[in-house]
Amino acid sequence: MKFYTFLVIITTFCSLLSKVYSLTNVTNSYSFVLSCGATSNATDADGRIWSPDSTYFPSSSGNSITSKAKYQDPSLISDIPYMTARIFKNQTTYSFPVSPKSRHWIRLHFYPSSYDNFNCSSSFFSVNIAGFTLLNNFSASITAQALTQAYIIREFTLVPLQTSTLNITFTPSSAYNDSFAFINGIEIVSMPEIFEPAPMVGFSDQTTETQASSMQTMFRLNVGGQYIPANNDSSLGRIWYDDAPYLFGASFGITSAANNSMKISYPSNLTNYIAPEDVYRTARTMGPNADVNRNYNLTWIFQVDTNFTYLVRLHFCDFQMKRMNQRVFKVFLNNQTALEEADVIGWSSAQNVPAYKDFVIYQTGDDDMWVALHPTDETKAQFYDAILNGLEIFKINDTKGNLAGPNPVPSPPLAAADTDSQSKPAFASNKTSKKGIIVGSVAGMTAGLSIVVVVLACVKRRKNINNGGNKSSRGGWLPIYSSRSTETRTIISGKSSGSSHISNIGGGLCRYFTLAEIKQGTKNFDESRVIGVGGFGKVYRGEIDGGTMVAIKRANPSSEQGLHEFQTEIELLSKLRHRHLVSLIGACEENDEMILVYDYMANGTLREHLYKHNKPPLSWKQRLDICIGAARGLHYLHTGARYTIIHRDVKTTNILVDDKWVAKVSDFGLSKTGPNLQQTHVSTMVKGSFGYLDPEYFRRQQLTEKSDVYSFGVVLFEVLSGRPALNASLPKEQVSLADWALHCHRKNTTMELMDPHIKGEIIEECLKQFIDTAVSCLSDHGTDRPSMGSVLWNLEYCLQLQSDPDEPKMVAEQKANDAYAMHKELLTVAEEGKESAEDSTDTVFSQIVNPQGR
Repeated sequence: MKFYTFLVIITTFCSLLSKVYSLTNVTNSYSFVLSCGATSNATDADGRIWSPDSTYFPSSSGNSITSKAKYQDPSLISDIPYMTARIFKNQTTYSFPVSPKSRHWIRLHFYPSSYDNFNCSSSFFSVNIAGFTLLNNFSASITAQALTQAYIIREFTLVPLQTSTLNITFTPSSAYNDSFAFINGIEIVSMPEIFEPAPMVGFSDQTTETQASSMQTMFRLNVGGQYIPANNDSSLGRIWYDDAPYLFGASFGITSAANNSMKISYPSNLTNYIAPEDVYRTARTMGPNADVNRNYNLTWIFQVDTNFTYLVRLHFCDFQMKRMNQRVFKVFLNNQTALEEADVIGWSSAQNVPAYKDFVIYQTGDDDMWVALHPTDETKAQFYDAILNGLEIFKINDTKGNLAGPNPVPSPPLAAADTDSQSKPAFASNKTSKKGIIVGSVAGMTAGLSIVVVVLACVKRRKNINNGGNKSSRGGWLPIYSSRSTETRTIISGKSSGSSHISNIGGGLCRYFTLAEIKQGTKNFDESRVIGVGGFGKVYRGEIDGGTMVAIKRANPSSEQGLHEFQTEIELLSKLRHRHLVSLIGACEENDEMILVYDYMANGTLREHLYKHNKPPLSWKQRLDICIGAARGLHYLHTGARYTIIHRDVKTTNILVDDKWVAKVSDFGLSKTGPNLQQTHVSTMVKGSFGYLDPEYFRRQQLTEKSDVYSFGVVLFEVLSGRPALNASLPKEQVSLADWALHCHRKNTTMELMDPHIKGEIIEECLKQFIDTAVSCLSDHGTDRPSMGSVLWNLEYCLQLQSDPDEPKMVAEQKANDAYAMHKELLTVAEEGKESAEDSTDTVFSQIVNPQGR
């Protein structure tokens, strides 16, 4: 018996020593980071260098075609590697020299745009490596549409292949006519063995040899923390996302971060290859109130493919407690107890020491995977609480080496949009069933380094296309929170018959232009007349009626935005008239064209007067006037029109200024009618622009007018700082302007925010009032934010303080009251063609779209 015990100890020690060696001696590390179809090295937004892929497939192969995407979706945070693609009409194999003893990360990047004569909606293909099926009958277009993502990343980790060549084979589907395969980017990264046997949940006596499995990364979350880009990972190129979109219910717990002076101390059996320090420096706990904590579980829900086995890895690091039995909790997976007593300090024996726990669970029946934490009663711990720092979920290959799930299909709102636009879904092939599950998954992201992003919440499931009844493919661990519209561009009523339809949409108030008139006014869409490019298409400077200057926005046939934005713009702007809103002159729908015509805006967008242009900087008073004008326009939308209208895309590129520097709110393609008197919000998919998204709307998909208030708060700080809402070149804590502004306000260092061009101009009282107003707009909860009317009053007050600093505050307040009262009187401006009393000139305005578009 003693000998047996001694043997177990020796075996355990050797196993531990082997693991430490494999984690700490990765001298043979290497990586391939390839931009497919590129001709030279290029650097992405995170500073990573991508090389051409041409070296790694047979030069004699005539199967491949290189192409550049016709359209760059605004949500692409970098054009590298997504704007170039390699396209395969026949089976083609990449070959890479690798170490036969190494495990590898494989990352495949797809951007389903239009490439020359190839439409990605016709692309279905499989991807195989050494007997493992990574993707089968895969459609990047369907997946992107269903997940409302602009691009897709699929990440896999493969066991050592015992061969010095790694072959990746792309095979177009034979079930579809003219199908093809394509790829935009490939990453292959050698990695240490970071997996080990893990217990099976529900089977206490069984373990799974996960180190012998290949896997697909389904989710990787920095719990309680922010987005961690690939270049900030521990040399393995992983991306970690915010966990907020996956939290269940209203009980989010609280987030916390370790003090900067605290050092994360990895134990001898764990290195930063398991997870980078940033994961362990932030956490989500239940909160300090034991009575509250007794009544709920801290819960996350993930949608996964059924009939697969999953490895769930939980990361822990307690930087608050110091002793054992201060915080002890249970871990549940799918309502089964995975861990009875989790005591992080008990595992690590000290503060700031990371630990992780792996569990294996088989997912059958329901495709919702639940992860929950709850304090234990039995140990009578000092604090009734739970903590989690990071979470990863991996799908394990089945007995046939398969990791592929079925393609998702769009959720009911997207399907309804397709029906409304009379478009045939790309996935409704005669050879396929229309069965499918409905996918919802998105996580937060910041452009370049951190963000937000688009969330589709746990929507009702269906069966999948060509899956023989299997449940869905989520695989959407890569959340791209895009503002792209997913509606298919479809002509409303066929050629040359658009006038009647436009008339119907606009209630007879939208002027119909013939295509001949538009071509004459733009000199047949001469490129020299292009004044902007956006998600909808190009904007041209044109002339109508013998010399009236206009801006003409023409839909790009390959654009992902189209019919819905076209209809919304006509429906809203035909019926709204206000001095501080864009006014539509007319539209053209003829010969498969969708064109909108606005009055020409001489001074373009607010953004181009703040940064990234050579235009003279605006004075502080000019900036205040523009903010006041935009606030008036938004307040009118919220309270002055027949129904509450929520803009949903407030940003500096959608605030334009005319030749008299009058500000006007533009671009109503994403606008929604607000809740009625019996409602508090509108439930809808999250859309908007990176850096401006209301976090509450993002988490709950519940839209209110306070979402516009949040976005406008970001605009106010842009105006004050003269910097963009997101800047990936700055240190991580400064990337998001909203986060940085709130941080500076808490630390009383707001002077760091100010644009140097206006530092000497602002009166102290005015500055304080302005910052307080902007900060209140950025409150995390909508109920804590002011109304747009209150924001407007405060800005009017700022202007009075700035204009006459010696004037008594009571007088300044009365003047602000007078200005606001005058604005309120003008909210009676009727819709449906009646001009605003405030709109005393014929000058309405057009939208000059910033090249980044929506």
